[in-house]
Formats: sequence, structure tokens, C-alpha cells
Amino acid sequence: MLNWFSLSLQLNRFPIRKAKNALEEIKNIPEAEYSGYVEQKKKEIVTYHLKNNIFYRNFFGSKKYTSWEEVPVMQKADLQRPLEERFSKGFDSKNSYVGKTSGSSGHPFIFAKDRFCHALSWAEFNDRYQWYGIDLDRSVQARFYGIPLDKIGYFKERIKDRFGFRYRFPIFDLSDAKMEEFLEEFKKKNFDYINGYTSSIVLFGKFLQKKNLVLKEICPKLRLCIVTSEMFFEEDKILLEKVFGVPVVNEYGASELGLLAFQNPQDEWILNSETMFVEILNKEGKAVPAGEEGRIVITSLYNKAHPFIRYDIGDTGALTENSSAKNPVLKSLLGRTNDVAVLPSGKVVPGLTFYYVTKSIIENDGLIKEFIVQQTEPGAFRIVYVSEKELQPEKKQKIEEAMVTYLEEGLEVEFEHKKTLNRSKRGKLKQFESLF
Repeated sequence: MLNWFSLSLQLNRFPIRKAKNALEEIKNIPEAEYSGYVEQKKKEIVTYHLKNNIFYRNFFGSKKYTSWEEVPVMQKADLQRPLEERFSKGFDSKNSYVGKTSGSSGHPFIFAKDRFCHALSWAEFNDRYQWYGIDLDRSVQARFYGIPLDKIGYFKERIKDRFGFRYRFPIFDLSDAKMEEFLEEFKKKNFDYINGYTSSIVLFGKFLQKKNLVLKEICPKLRLCIVTSEMFFEEDKILLEKVFGVPVVNEYGASELGLLAFQNPQDEWILNSETMFVEILNKEGKAVPAGEEGRIVITSLYNKAHPFIRYDIGDTGALTENSSAKNPVLKSLLGRTNDVAVLPSGKVVPGLTFYYVTKSIIENDGLIKEFIVQQTEPGAFRIVYVSEKELQPEKKQKIEEAMVTYLEEGLEVEFEHKKTLNRSKRGKLKQFESLF
């Protein structure tokens, strides 16, 4: 059988074979030498961007690099400027992978990875999935994600689905009638695993519970469910493992970085120590002892196209007391909760639907700095945003049209312009919030 997924990456000039080999070499570094490997890569990536990236050199300041603790912590707001200003020397949108963040923390921006770094991200995902016998080149995925509805974006995602052995269940309608359609697909197709947004998969699980069904009895080849992008609570895990009849594992990642943590068969949340350096810092930017909660700050050790160095991802968590340089384990993760939106027609959609609305209106000029979406009553939404100037009527109309495209007609949308947004005690914004 051809390795279609790896082949598609190679054809798009993402060197997946080289990345897989590099990942194996890193994994084979002995525990006693691993701290040295991490320290070397940290120094290399800072030195590289100070030499080759004007944006990072200006951000870093006039002082020289002397110690890691003096490296400034990067916030998402620091990256809200045109991508062309943030590329390293020799990189541009033509020879790099370019993507958009969801803005789930209220700070949307466009980012870049060099091709090798992007391939390493996929090598990391494949390595973790193989803990459960899942192979991205062969295993068939039931994908609970949204999809862009513009023609070009839709076509691109469908092509990627074809090469990635993925069948997509669009999450813009999660009514019982749509769930019945989902169930019919599980009866017809030999899915190996489920992957997608937590809230959507939990809603499907509750639908199965009402019908007193076990999914593995309907789809015997099913062996795993992976939930991602939102908080996953223990009661949801118990429910899903009962109605799916397979293990359910939690994946923690970020589009601009890649895989950050993945639960192993022993139910430990293993952090990615091969290509990332993960720190837990207090409000003063100092590392906290293992076991204590703090801000999760990530350094991408291999991204030469764009700096993500001591990058505050906007989440709060803690490491286990027995974590080591080679085997750091995430003890807890706070934040990333999303509510469910209810529309006048009765359609139920997850809060992350607004990810696609957000993507459709993001521009590279960074016009909208921060935003939240609030549902004030069924069918009524308030978009609270931060920008230098109030949005022009045509921009508001574009947002309203996007909400019709992804949700339904007849919605009431109001806009509220602010200079700043109120934050939770943990300093995190919630992109979507139901107020009724």
C-alpha cells in the first residue's frame, strides 16, 4: 500500500522522510545527555533569529544573549503585525508553510514554519499515534472538524482529507437529525479512529448514549478516539469510552507550533520534548517548581522561518513532580473551554465554529487585535472587538455574511468596539461565551 499521506507531504516539498529520521535520532539521545541537547538547541535557535530575523532582533532589544532567563517572553499580541515583517532572512510565503491561528485566546494572527519544521510536526503526530497502532499513512480517520466554505479553502481541505485517509463530519450542524447521518456513515465505513473537537465529539457521544448504542459494535475496526482543541473533563472521558467502546485520549496542540502533549496508554500526558521546550512560568516570568501551576511558555526549537521563542501560548498548567528533560509530563491544563451555541432553528453548534468565522475575516494588516463573541439569546450575538478604529460598515457586513455562511440566516449581530477587553483572573480570554 502506498504511503499516501507521506507522499503528499513530499510532493509539497515538506521533507517528511528526513523529519522522521531526525525525530528517531532525537528519541535515541540518552537521558543523561538530553539536558545538553535541549540547552544546545535553545541557544542555537535564539542565536539564529538574532542573526537572521530583524523583527526578533528588535523585540529582543539591544542587550546580548547571555542567559536563557533573560530572553524576553513573547506574547501573541507581539506577533500581530504583517507576516512579511516577521520572516527570517531567506524565508517568505513561497518557501514556507503559512497558516492562521484560530484566535481561541482572542489573539488571531498569521504565522509561518519552514518546511522541515512543518514536516517535523507531522512526524511527531505520527509517532504519538503509533502508540495506539494508528498510522497516518494507512489508518482511516473519522474527522469531527469544521471546513472552510469558500471554494478554494473547501477544495484544499477535501484534497488533504483524501490523501490523509480522512472522512470529515462537518460540525456546523450537530442536531439529532445530522447525528443520525453520522451514525449511518459509521455503519458503512471502516474507521480506525475518531479525531476532532472535544465538544462536537462529546455531543455525538451523548447522542449515542440516548440511543443506548456502543459505536465499536457498529464499527468493529474502530480502536481509538482523539479529542483536541478544547478542555476535556473526566466525566466526558468516562462517557465517551463507554459509548465508543475504545480508549479516548487527549491531544494538546497549537496550530502555530504543532503537537505539545499527548496522552500515552498509561494515561500520562507526555509533553513534546523532542522539538519543543516547555516552561511553566509565574507572573514575574520565573520558572515555578514542578507541581505548581503557571503560564505555559513554549519554544519551537526548529522553526527557522519565524521565531516562537519563550512564546506564551495563553494557557495555564503544571508539570508532574517526576518530570525530566527527556520525559516531561503535563500534570494539569486549565483554560480552553468552549460553550455550545444554540440557533433559532434548533441547530446546535460548538463555540469553535467561530474559528471559521474568524479565519474568514482575518487580514494580514492586524486590524482586529482582540475579539470575543457572546451569545446573548438564541439567534442573537454580540461581537466585542479591540481595534484602533471602529469597523467600517462594509467590514461588519462581511462578518455578518460569514456568520450566515457558517451558521444560518436570520441571526441578530451587534458590534461593540472597545480599547481593551476584560480578562479572567488567569489572564485568558474566552473566544465564545453563552450568556443565557
